[in-house]
Amino acid sequence: MNKKHIAIFASGKGSNAQKLIQHFRNNSSAEISLIVCNNEKAEVLQIASAEKIPSFLISKNDSLQKLISELRNHQIDFIVLAGYLLLIPAELIKEFPNRIINIHPALLPKFGGKGMYGMKVHEAVKSSEEKKSGITIHFVNEEFDKGKIIFQAEVLLNENDSPQTIAQKVQQLEHEHFAREIEKIISTG
Repeated sequence: MNKKHIAIFASGKGSNAQKLIQHFRNNSSAEISLIVCNNEKAEVLQIASAEKIPSFLISKNDSLQKLISELRNHQIDFIVLAGYLLLIPAELIKEFPNRIINIHPALLPKFGGKGMYGMKVHEAVKSSEEKKSGITIHFVNEEFDKGKIIFQAEVLLNENDSPQTIAQKVQQLEHEHFAREIEKIISTG
């Protein structure tokens, strides 16, 4: 079996990207071959450099064709969104059908959609007095957080939880499940 090549799209600190890199470092089925980022100040670029993984900084002026060309140059089979805040263009989704995977820090369909990312999600969960939160791993389609759900994991909340403690609980689930679920998808796809 040929090793699959994964591109991670990220916009920020890169904690999930780091966990994915560690998971796939000596993996026989897949490897992280490229980091794509839209934020030149993102810490994920430092992670890519330290891990000796090529990175591609995409700007608003870059054409989609330039990105697709970069993905082809690295023979990318799957794209994983790990805190990537831009909507994925329809043309890229057509280029990678059912091969773009996102993780969302809540139990979709609740608390998803445009503008629902990071601490905003956890603040919304807290203000709604939810009894649980969690993660949703899903395929990406043309709308924010509307793609087919692949996997969900829950964590119980209590009234003393703040948005920050909810974020910590959810991040533990992300780090526990994301890489393993991606590996399952890749091995069946």
